[in-house]
Amino acid sequence: MEQVVTLVCKLNPTQKQAEDIEMVLKAFADACNYANQKVKPQITSKTTIQNMVYNEIRALFGLSANLAVRACARVGANRKTAKQKDKPVKTFSPTSADYDARIFSFREQDWAVSLTLMNGREHIKIDAGNYQRGKLKGRKPTSAQLCKHRDGNYYIHIQIKDEPPTPIKSNNVIGVDFGRRDIAVTSNGDKWDGKQINDVRDKFSRVRASLQKKATKGTRSTRRRARQLLKRLSGKERKFQRWLNHNISKSIIRSALTNNAVVVIEDLMGIRERTNQKPRNKTERRRSNSWSFYQLRSFLEYKGIQFGVEVIAIPPAWTSQTCHQCLHIGLRSDKRFKCTNEACSWSGDADLNGAKNIAAIGAVFVSQPRGTNCLFCELSTDSSGLLKAPTVPASGQCG
Repeated sequence: MEQVVTLVCKLNPTQKQAEDIEMVLKAFADACNYANQKVKPQITSKTTIQNMVYNEIRALFGLSANLAVRACARVGANRKTAKQKDKPVKTFSPTSADYDARIFSFREQDWAVSLTLMNGREHIKIDAGNYQRGKLKGRKPTSAQLCKHRDGNYYIHIQIKDEPPTPIKSNNVIGVDFGRRDIAVTSNGDKWDGKQINDVRDKFSRVRASLQKKATKGTRSTRRRARQLLKRLSGKERKFQRWLNHNISKSIIRSALTNNAVVVIEDLMGIRERTNQKPRNKTERRRSNSWSFYQLRSFLEYKGIQFGVEVIAIPPAWTSQTCHQCLHIGLRSDKRFKCTNEACSWSGDADLNGAKNIAAIGAVFVSQPRGTNCLFCELSTDSSGLLKAPTVPASGQCG
């Protein structure tokens, strides 16, 4: 199995090259919008879209043959994604264009890229750090994306294919419990407090509210200044969250490598839809909707592939309500958990208890033969409502 790694390198174009880049980005976006309007919305095949509008795109927008093909493919891909989300395709903005091997090449001898623009082929120098240089050395990537970032600079997103190491085969398991108060707690006892990110979010929320008020009320210069500050603040919170999730996921994968273990996490897809149905105040709703559990999961998964650590997702049902020692249903109050079984009476950190339950389910899963459609082992309760120990069917196939 191959893993595609994207390397982002800043371009250093001349003034003329920058103008050509602007032209190709605008033409590419216009071509995508034209194809999206001319072809019926239900058609998602890039080949069908290309057959219907290719000649018109070449004539109207002056794109090269391969850029016209990539524009049709972009429309088809966006339509497939929008169809999965049951939403229409939005307007394409002049911020990126796709390149393949015929219109893009990497030149290691002078650390530049060769791109087909509106007026022919151009060689543009790139700024590459040690990480990018190490990944690109001796490689011949065949695809890239030309982008204009929000800072106004131009970048090339180069895709390279790596063969990841064989995943670790082990019965050792590290369970990870995701949360908002503690972003992640592992069954080994490692913990990442969410107070810092909550404080940052609350601060940005207050600043945005104040600036939005000033942007609509006040003098002309005050409104203009408020809008400038809002633009400057845009993305800072997102960048901080991304940096934090990168560090957490890196630490968890490093711990798994050290302990030769598999990482088991909760599948929290759809949790926002469920929690938003409950009555909560505005602040609590904002914090819940800005919880980036999916980003943390995706970082864990791609780092797991990169370093040969298997990452498994299981359903979260009962993991926070069950005692990890005796499997009885207990009482959770805020951050504390107490087992109601008199013979056990375990009490302690609720998230650590959940992480140990996740690890226990994962241990059952990894110790059994797994079929191709197996994602998790289901838990069941007996007549008294107590949680049964996880079991796997005799065939080795999980439910």
